[in-house]
Amino acid sequence: MPQSLSLLLVHVVFSTKERYPFLNENVREPLYAYMAAAVRNAGCECYRIGGVADHVHLAIRLSRTTSVSELIELLKTSSSKWLKEQSIKKFAWQRGYAVFSVGPDDRDALLTYIDSQAEHHRKISFQDEFRAFLTRYGIAFDERYVWD
Repeated sequence: MPQSLSLLLVHVVFSTKERYPFLNENVREPLYAYMAAAVRNAGCECYRIGGVADHVHLAIRLSRTTSVSELIELLKTSSSKWLKEQSIKKFAWQRGYAVFSVGPDDRDALLTYIDSQAEHHRKISFQDEFRAFLTRYGIAFDERYVWD
């Protein structure tokens, strides 16, 4: 095959440090725009970003040459710096992140899920949501190290 082709759709989740509610409604929209631009500048496609005051969800199509860890490091580092420039001086993201593969047939469901985060989190906490994702994807975890 003379060319390299890929479709790598991922659902990325990470929270603020200790789930502190730094991301109020006034900062979310400009933050999401900033993060989407960072994703695009890394050669990937950002289908959607959403979340609530203490965490974000992203639906991203990775380029075939970008690693997940490189992209997340870029996103977290640059957005943290940007938020501090917006007068949120003590801002920090949690150290870790989660990323889940998503098939093309599930893309629309993921986008709907991300769009409905405010409503969703009236019923379920971030911790319960995160545990459910880890269980659903069969990822073993130790509670002592999930919540930094």
